[in-house]
Amino acid sequence: MSAAPPYSAPQAYTSGLARALTQANLLSPAQIDAISKKTQMEKTPFVDGLLQSGIINSRDLATFCSEAFGYPLLDLALINESLIPEKLVDPKLMQSQCMVAIAKKGNKVSLAISDPTNNSALDQVKFQTGLGIELIVVQHDALLKLLDKLSKTSEQSLNDLAGDDYELEFKEDDAGQATADTQATEIDDAPVVKFLQKMLVDAINLGASDLHFEPFEKFYRIRFRVDGELREIAQPPLAIKDKLASRIKVISKLDISEKRVPQDGRMKLQLSASKSIDFRVSTLPTLFGEKIVMRILDGSQAQMGIDALGYDPDQKEILMNAIQRPYGMVLVTGPTGSGKTVSLYTCLNVINKPGINISTAEDPAEINLPGVNQVNVNDKAGLTFAAALKSFLRQDPDVIMVGEIRDLETADIAIKAAQTGHMVFSTLHTNDAPATLTRLMNMGVAPFNIASSVILITAQRLARRLCTCKKPADILDEVLLQAGFQDDELDGSWRPYQPVGCERCNGSGYKGRVGIYQIMPISEAIERIILASGTSLEIEEQAQREGVRNLRQSGLQKVKQGLTSLEEVLGCTND
Repeated sequence: MSAAPPYSAPQAYTSGLARALTQANLLSPAQIDAISKKTQMEKTPFVDGLLQSGIINSRDLATFCSEAFGYPLLDLALINESLIPEKLVDPKLMQSQCMVAIAKKGNKVSLAISDPTNNSALDQVKFQTGLGIELIVVQHDALLKLLDKLSKTSEQSLNDLAGDDYELEFKEDDAGQATADTQATEIDDAPVVKFLQKMLVDAINLGASDLHFEPFEKFYRIRFRVDGELREIAQPPLAIKDKLASRIKVISKLDISEKRVPQDGRMKLQLSASKSIDFRVSTLPTLFGEKIVMRILDGSQAQMGIDALGYDPDQKEILMNAIQRPYGMVLVTGPTGSGKTVSLYTCLNVINKPGINISTAEDPAEINLPGVNQVNVNDKAGLTFAAALKSFLRQDPDVIMVGEIRDLETADIAIKAAQTGHMVFSTLHTNDAPATLTRLMNMGVAPFNIASSVILITAQRLARRLCTCKKPADILDEVLLQAGFQDDELDGSWRPYQPVGCERCNGSGYKGRVGIYQIMPISEAIERIILASGTSLEIEEQAQREGVRNLRQSGLQKVKQGLTSLEEVLGCTND
């Protein structure tokens, strides 16, 4: 009978630590075999299985590794946790490979580890950091406690910022179903998810119009635009900027791997069974990461009605008469964020009836309006404003809305549509109503086409509305006259108000916004000026003779009504 072959441990089990323990007669090959099979089955590190077996304790193992491999031995109790560098090594890598980067010295990282033969972990750290490694041996149980504490500290910092645990739902369409990988990421980054939900809910509760997520070299800042002013809301840990950007991009159906070019997307937040809020998302690569701006699109704003927008009675009558005409063009002008979209949608909502076919081309559609055929333009695919307009004219339209007139081609088609029996709504970016007409002429539109199609132009601004805590302001008559009031208006029948500040308005003295409008119908006299290629100054003078109030004059009316302050009107209008 031949002798049995000598036992040899399988190659998978013979790690450097296992070989060293065998050579020191601290473990037998059979014990290594049993521990290795157990740890492979449970997918745990060899060190865990070794210590669980009770063959050797954590202190003796650390002493052995220090002496056998020549690395210094450190008691982790002496480490100041607050000085451990964040994000030097990926926290997930440190958790999975059971190690902690405790310091950076020059071009080397000091790595606390219980198994110095874990070459796979060392290679990953070198690849990720581009630094050399200085190994320090520590006790395994102390290392696990430190890793657990660092993980909880990281989560707690976000949970403290997030506050309450909001269980909100991000709606997905059929094309945007989350993958298993995405779902796993969301579970791993639960604190980031909660923090983002908290920020969105806070923005909605504060009545914000935009959220800004801004990464800088040494800090990360989140600001909300509330009542037209940016307010800093939070400075979360800089380390979360990439996870937060990825989370926003996933739910907005953007490419999370693309960080070099701007991207635009959209997401929907389901607050309750009957209430949802849309967000328009824009990413922008900056020096220190991606800046993300989210515009809140609340569809209920278009349902508020024309009276809620702040038109004076005479302005409202002129506007209502214009939008209910069978054909012509109505233009809304103003800077970004002046409420042009809400005004247009409110007008569309007024005339949105079963007997009227309404089509809109937008970039993108901001508010979902049932009964209106809305189209998102896509320049890359060739669906431009001009292409959409051409298609609309073959769709038997009654009313057409163009998100913005940007070029001569779009302007020409829109004007031809207004001349051939359609009502056309659109926007431009100009300072006031008279400048809109000269802007069209400068784009190359023939004066006779403008005069025969445009029936009304409204310019607008949004001023902050005074909170109920307002109080009368003592302003000299000379200051009021200089602002634009007339002598006969200073008859003592009214008083200007100033902001005070209370809990309801968060101390700002303002709550909400009110519209300031210049409503200019195109009269025969103004048409003659257009046909003669007149200037905006000539048009402005004629409009004044016809009783059209400019933006400053309309704003002063809001001051007389006690809706806003004189400072606010002076800040958002010109003489």
